[in-house]
Amino acid sequence: MKILVAGQHFYPENFRINDLCFELVKRGHEVTVLTGLPNYPEGKVLKEYKWFRNRKQTINGVKIIRCSLIGRGKSTLRMALNYAWFFTFGSLKALFVKGKYDLVYVYQTSPITMAWPAIVLKKMKKIPLVIHCLDQWPISVTTGPISKESKIYKILSKISIWTYRQADVITISSKSFQKYFENELRISSEEKGLIYYPSYAENTYQNMKFVDNKMFDIVFAGNVGPAQSCETIVECAELLKEKQDIHFHIVGDGLSREACEKSANEKGLKNITFHGMHKLEEMPKYYSLADAFIITMVDNEVVNSTLPAKIQSYMLAGKPIFGAISGEVKEVVEEAECGKCTISGNAEELAHLIEHYYQNADLLKQWGENGLKYYQKHFEKEKCISDLEKIFGDIIGKKKESYAKTR
Repeated sequence: MKILVAGQHFYPENFRINDLCFELVKRGHEVTVLTGLPNYPEGKVLKEYKWFRNRKQTINGVKIIRCSLIGRGKSTLRMALNYAWFFTFGSLKALFVKGKYDLVYVYQTSPITMAWPAIVLKKMKKIPLVIHCLDQWPISVTTGPISKESKIYKILSKISIWTYRQADVITISSKSFQKYFENELRISSEEKGLIYYPSYAENTYQNMKFVDNKMFDIVFAGNVGPAQSCETIVECAELLKEKQDIHFHIVGDGLSREACEKSANEKGLKNITFHGMHKLEEMPKYYSLADAFIITMVDNEVVNSTLPAKIQSYMLAGKPIFGAISGEVKEVVEEAECGKCTISGNAEELAHLIEHYYQNADLLKQWGENGLKYYQKHFEKEKCISDLEKIFGDIIGKKKESYAKTR
């Protein structure tokens, strides 16, 4: 297959779409990516991509075309400009993409408008469009200052419905998303598929060893934004500050990192370290350090319906999970019997769980093994990629069949 991927983020930014594209090339497919300039999550465009450098690249067999983009910065206004810049200049760049393709694919995080260049490509190339939804729009914006009753939300709702309806097939990363599409957006499974397609974890995270440094190290890895509620981890660290053999590690960056780090410093906490953002190939160092992983999210109907990809990474590493999170993640952790979770935002109960279980080595080991088994059954990488190939093949076949009937 000749696959065209369009989206705001790609290598060297750390998103799972990188690995997926590289793996598709290994399987003999031709993959071209239309994307922006790398600036996530630091907020600044990397210097090697400024001044029209590296606008065309080939990495691991994937051809990359980059459009103009300003950094997302650290403010809401700057982020909005970053989003608008991509869908404007990405759509313009799409007009000049040469060659024939079988399909265009969007790995849709936020915002939904990142799919607009793909819509241009769909119409211009007359090929099917598949949108993989990791972040539901417009309901995702309600995790911030925008309410469902606002005029802005109503406008975003119309934009989101129109955008999703341009897809030939929509795949969803969480089973809970189906209700949202059907009940809120009035987009049915019969109409757009709404095929459940879970995330997998890169092979980088498998067979993680344990580092014995006489500490119980708890690692959070990923974006440190408002939705991730890392403030809960800081509060938990404060409650456990007398336990000198427990240490928290925050590996990642985002809009909330500075505030969380400042809060930890003001509280004088010595049991929490902020390591900043690291490349994928550097992550085994921190995954090996972990005796357990931690996940926290805000209590929100949108967030509760998601299954963040870090859960798959944690499970593949074969280590236990502690969490202050409600909804689908809590259900999956409990079903897998790979850890313990309290409700979102409950730092006191989270601290209690950690204190109660952290010295039970046999139970923690069993949790880790359970998580790995659950991953292998539900999220195994080769199976996931094969499933996506079948989705692509089916929609391409249907498109060709439909075209043949119209001739």
